[in-house]
Amino acid sequence: MLSYKKVLFVCRTDTCRGPVAAAIFNRDTFGREIKAESRGLIVLFPEPANPKAVAVAKSRDIHLENHKTKQLKAEDFAEDVLVLVMGEKSKAAIYEDFLEAVNVYTLKEFIDEVGDIGNPYGGDLQTYGEFYDDMEQVIAKVIYKLFKEDNK
Repeated sequence: MLSYKKVLFVCRTDTCRGPVAAAIFNRDTFGREIKAESRGLIVLFPEPANPKAVAVAKSRDIHLENHKTKQLKAEDFAEDVLVLVMGEKSKAAIYEDFLEAVNVYTLKEFIDEVGDIGNPYGGDLQTYGEFYDDMEQVIAKVIYKLFKEDNK
């Protein structure tokens, strides 16, 4: 039995890395019972996804046009929720700001790699495309780990 019912991908503003990760995850889990959502550490009001992230995702048949940013909240944490963040600073901030925080890992830590997920903000479309390609590889490893452990 899968121990997580939901995966939250958390980035700073919920406008690019988190939404892209969640969309790739949901596409590539092929309708399995676990779903992904994204949240931001600093969301003052609902905003759309970054236009360059939307364009690159759309070119790969993923649609972020209707995405609206959401703030990470205490009620997002639960034993059956896996929280994956883009870097060590975000992980530390979550544990500092939320007493309820459980199951929080950096994306790379979760797949037994080292480092943070870079932010393409300010880059050109090629930079966003490279980010997207890298994220697809990381999410494939996350999915493999989640479902490999489920099949033991």
